[in-house]
Amino acid sequence: MQKPRLSFWQIWNMSFGFLGIQFGFALQNANVSRIFETLGADIGKIPILWIAAPVTGLIVQPIIGHMSDKTWNRLGRRRPYFLGGAILASTAIIFMPNSPVLWVAAGMLWIMDASINISMEPFRAFVGDMLPNEQRTIGFSMQSFFIGTGAVIASALPYMMTNWFGISNTAAQGHIPDSVKFSFYIGGAVFLLAVLWTIIKTKEYSPEELKEYSKSEAGTNKHPNAMYPVDPISSSSFFRKGMYWTLAGLTGSSIIYFILKENDLGLYVLFIGAFLFGLLQILTGYLTDPQKTEKGLVTVMNDLYKMPKTMKQLAVVQFFSWFALFAMWIYTTPAVTHHIYGATNPASELYNKGADWVGVLMAVYNGFAAVMAFLLIGLAKKISRKKVHMISLICGGVAFASFYVIKNPDMLLIPELGIGLAWASILAMPYAILTGSLPAEKMGVYMGIFNFFIVIPQITAAAILGFFVKNIFGGEAIYALLLGGASMIIAGLLVNIVDDD
Repeated sequence: MQKPRLSFWQIWNMSFGFLGIQFGFALQNANVSRIFETLGADIGKIPILWIAAPVTGLIVQPIIGHMSDKTWNRLGRRRPYFLGGAILASTAIIFMPNSPVLWVAAGMLWIMDASINISMEPFRAFVGDMLPNEQRTIGFSMQSFFIGTGAVIASALPYMMTNWFGISNTAAQGHIPDSVKFSFYIGGAVFLLAVLWTIIKTKEYSPEELKEYSKSEAGTNKHPNAMYPVDPISSSSFFRKGMYWTLAGLTGSSIIYFILKENDLGLYVLFIGAFLFGLLQILTGYLTDPQKTEKGLVTVMNDLYKMPKTMKQLAVVQFFSWFALFAMWIYTTPAVTHHIYGATNPASELYNKGADWVGVLMAVYNGFAAVMAFLLIGLAKKISRKKVHMISLICGGVAFASFYVIKNPDMLLIPELGIGLAWASILAMPYAILTGSLPAEKMGVYMGIFNFFIVIPQITAAAILGFFVKNIFGGEAIYALLLGGASMIIAGLLVNIVDDD
């Protein structure tokens, strides 16, 4: 019993919710550093304030993925999470630009990102649920199209508010401009309405139907990685690995504190994370019972260590790709306003002009990504998904580096095309490669675990970039973009190690 091929409009409807999800992310990416600086954040502290976003994804996505794999109610399997996340995210988006002080804005970023992740993670698994193998590249490319389209509008909204509707883009010291506030209000409404469209227009397969489809796919899928390993990891193995990780975390933190005598909180984040991951494995060891069918944490930790080979290879590529992207999202606003516009006062007209232009730049790369999303499908068929991804990432890395030499703000539109090409590929090709290597009954949890290799590089960037910018780059944010460019080129070269049958 094969999954039926869906029509163009069916794939359109099931992906439409990503328009709203990206509205939220694009407003966040283009404006949060601006909000932080406006509320008094030091440039060296901005990355650690951003760390809420990736940490939230690290925790939320595998949990939601595991839960959605096991859910079935009146709304279906994935759609309950679409709706719940959309309601929470829309509320947080509307409140974010009204944050009175910096710590409230940082907390709202945490809530907003958690809520967006609740909606977003099941959308990735949704493609695996609803589409046969031969249509999954189209499915993820359709998501890329809506991601690009939503981000174009959302990123440019503050610019449009000011230049089209005459809404002020400046405000008193410590206050968020009205142009930013109205943009977030519109974004909250679009997020909820777009997700509701997918919920209303798409019918999910029942658990019984999915089970039959899964049996059929298992019989025809020749990919060796798609066979899910059944031997569980022993409790003693979890104890041993947990001790290694906790010792590594304690040792690293001790070196920073007692030998390097650094008080930069960001540097401790990675080692604290290693320590907590170790404790999590020790807890998993206590909960492991070989006489029972394991659930929850034990299942997720087993799945993490039993990842298919292709997923492990893609994880390395994802690390360097997303390190570069996070460097861009954190530092494009200060890099452009400081390095190109020569403005450092967030209350000045020149700074806000540069910050508005950053929104336009992000709209351009997302718009180009929306166009390229469909062109990459045909290109991948001709030269392979791996080659498309490699070329796209290298082009993106070169584009990042070019920000250092360009002095005319208008000329920055050119490298944004290279970044857009890389972004389109990042949103589609790894997932299209990955889904063919995953067991159908683990689609949701593995999509959540795959998110680890999106958020871990972001946590790494948040942990070290502030230290680098402040102590090595002399406060010049532009060098963070250069580092991001190098990282993306490395990611492109590493695509060659990935197996894609």
